[in-house]
Amino acid sequence: MSLEWLAAYLLLGAFVGFFAGLLGVGGGGIMVPVLTTMFAAQGFPPEHMVHLALGTSMAAIVLTSVSSLRAHHAHGAVRWDIVKGVAPGVLFGTFAGTFIASSAPTRPLAIFFGCFMAYVSLQMILNVKPKPSRELPGKVGLAGVGTGIGVVSALVAIGGGSLSVPFMTWCNVKMQNAIGTSAAIGLPIALAGALGYLINGWAVGGLPAWTLGYVFVPALVAVSAVSMFTAPLGAKLAHRLPVATLKKIFAGVLILLSAKMLHTVFGA
Repeated sequence: MSLEWLAAYLLLGAFVGFFAGLLGVGGGGIMVPVLTTMFAAQGFPPEHMVHLALGTSMAAIVLTSVSSLRAHHAHGAVRWDIVKGVAPGVLFGTFAGTFIASSAPTRPLAIFFGCFMAYVSLQMILNVKPKPSRELPGKVGLAGVGTGIGVVSALVAIGGGSLSVPFMTWCNVKMQNAIGTSAAIGLPIALAGALGYLINGWAVGGLPAWTLGYVFVPALVAVSAVSMFTAPLGAKLAHRLPVATLKKIFAGVLILLSAKMLHTVFGA
């Protein structure tokens, strides 16, 4: 891998970490479309570009989710009772979701990603906050919700916050606790997703050098190393910058990146 591509991965890591800290959003929405475009430019097999982008993004989210979880736990914002109820379903759903994604052709997978990112972006632009209207379900209900969140998270390589936060606020969980608990839920999602993509891609032939399953190691190391330093910087600036305005701009960026990804995939 050339120094130019290494520099590009480092820059991506800085961008991902900063906005994750600033806006509290997972990096998958940025990483998947950008990595898909970068992989295409490097001549990676078209039929595996999106799978490699998803797997690499999931693995990169592991370290950032640990950092985020620790920060929210220190502020007492994590509802561990909810985490324990949701975690079994999240682990199963995410792991199973990687098998669904790995068996899906690249183009339908890219379309699903683009549509989901459009939903996330619209949510951010409109600042949608569901009204608290019910209580949390029991253990079986939480496990079922966790399974659904896990499956979708695996298909789009996100930490689940765009699904779990609205669900918890709908169930009368305070927003601060919903965000903190979502950060904790992101760790099992990232671990199960990374493991699933590693297993699913392990026996696939024709993948580039330096891959472990569907995880491209140079991108993983470069993105993770830099994002760990820029995430706290973004978090510090969150109270000084107009976050509501930045979220709308960021939502527009997500839509453009997803459109570029679809253009890359369908043009390959």
